[in-house]
Amino acid sequence: MEQGFHFIRPLWLLLLPLGPLLLWWWQRRNDPLQRWKGMIAPHLLAHLVVGDSEHWRARPIHLVCAVIVIGSIACAGPTWELESPPFAEDRAPMMVAMDLSPAMNAMDVSPTRLERSKQKVRDLMALRVGGRTGLIVYTNTAHMVLPPTDDAALMEMFLSALSTDLLPGKGQNAAAALALADRLLNAESDPGTIVFFTSGFDDAQIPAFVAHHQRSRQQVLMLAVGTTKGGSLRTPSGAMQTGQDGSPIEAKLDDRALERLASQAHIPLSSVTTSDDDMQWVQREALHHLQIMNDKSSVHWKEYGYYLCYPLVLIALFWFRRGWVVRWVFVLGFVGMGALPSTASAADWHVADWFFTADQQGRWYYEHRDFEQAAQHFQDPYWKGLALYQHGSWEDAQKIFETLPGADAKFMSGNSYAHQFEYEEAKDAYNDALRMRHPFPEAEANLQLMAKLIRQRAEVPPEKQDEETRPDQIKQDKEGKKGNDTTTVQGKRLTPLPADVWMRNLSVSPADFLRTKFSIESGQPPAAPAAASTSEGAQP
Repeated sequence: MEQGFHFIRPLWLLLLPLGPLLLWWWQRRNDPLQRWKGMIAPHLLAHLVVGDSEHWRARPIHLVCAVIVIGSIACAGPTWELESPPFAEDRAPMMVAMDLSPAMNAMDVSPTRLERSKQKVRDLMALRVGGRTGLIVYTNTAHMVLPPTDDAALMEMFLSALSTDLLPGKGQNAAAALALADRLLNAESDPGTIVFFTSGFDDAQIPAFVAHHQRSRQQVLMLAVGTTKGGSLRTPSGAMQTGQDGSPIEAKLDDRALERLASQAHIPLSSVTTSDDDMQWVQREALHHLQIMNDKSSVHWKEYGYYLCYPLVLIALFWFRRGWVVRWVFVLGFVGMGALPSTASAADWHVADWFFTADQQGRWYYEHRDFEQAAQHFQDPYWKGLALYQHGSWEDAQKIFETLPGADAKFMSGNSYAHQFEYEEAKDAYNDALRMRHPFPEAEANLQLMAKLIRQRAEVPPEKQDEETRPDQIKQDKEGKKGNDTTTVQGKRLTPLPADVWMRNLSVSPADFLRTKFSIESGQPPAAPAAASTSEGAQP
């Protein structure tokens, strides 16, 4: 799709010649030489005209003509850049596929390739506020860590738990990760993007990516993590890995394999950088893919004509000078200014009702995470329920979602029940959502969680149930302080955003849970966590 310079409303350019024509007519009409030309001999006329004709000075008519020229260009809507649809970030789903092969422990990228990739995912979540992002990890097998979610806190919890010892097998089966990500994104209503973070590639996987490019509506982006110079490997515990001769083992970026993939499968390839340019690139590619996959009628161009209002205002200031009067210019000015597109600002809500609907104001508060105000402004019941849910008013949100039709409303009703520790009701709501839509990965994951929590509750002795399931109960350390490391929360809250209740309430650590989950899915014994090293330079 071309993004060259053009005009959104080119018919307004028909007014452009009016300015020069008006100036020509005025000059001809007020030229004394033209008035007396037929009455006085030409060789005498130049000497009989009185006035300073050598010095030009601006007159009201000149500014009128300038207003016509500038105003016609402004009204025509000059543009050269596509504008993202409103809240397009919310509608562009994304799956991140993270390589967990041992090469991701190389330290050519500080602190390691894996840690840098995790930080980039955090940056991406911050950039995509409101956008849904999922997470997949892979070696010789691929496993879902999170379905698409907009909960940055939930993503952070599982990102922090990732290490190269979570998966029992070794390898780089990127095709398996591609198939899993494609299946999850196919459940979304809008086309999405799959972003790979990897330091190498197996050429045997290229045909799968070529076939995906030909048949799938999902876009694939590849981010290379590492350098061709390479770096020393370390274990997940922080110790340096050494060979039989005692020298450090090094891993280099397999850039040639990635370039072969990019060339044959037509996949955009970039490198992880120290700035946020790489994540900005990912976001631009995701939004552009969403735009070109949707109907062309939904494409909008950025309006740059309003910048020409500034010279028009400066010109208007001259009309305050004494004697500068063109009586009909005000009519022309009001007509021209009324045709200009207006811009909206949500910064001052004292006059917001003049320009914005209640739902638009609610969405502004929602985007700025003022969920209480958002809930007060929203008239749309579904969005009102989402705002209440985000605010933590789960009972009020559940009452609204119960009255609404559709799988999404049932899913959010289940989430609201789960936050109130009403697991049976949540389970029924998730079942209703699955009957209305299948596949529904988030509902399936939450349904499994509810079944597990119900079993865990049944195993707890009755006299301990109240103590262990009481919301937000905090055990303090011996000093009675609520420390970051010594604090244990009983009955952890589920995710506060409408992505999922996914695995937030488990008593095991996220790393242990993921390790067990992956081993069960791959049919292998759980991988043992790397032993802590006491060698010099090891990190905890």
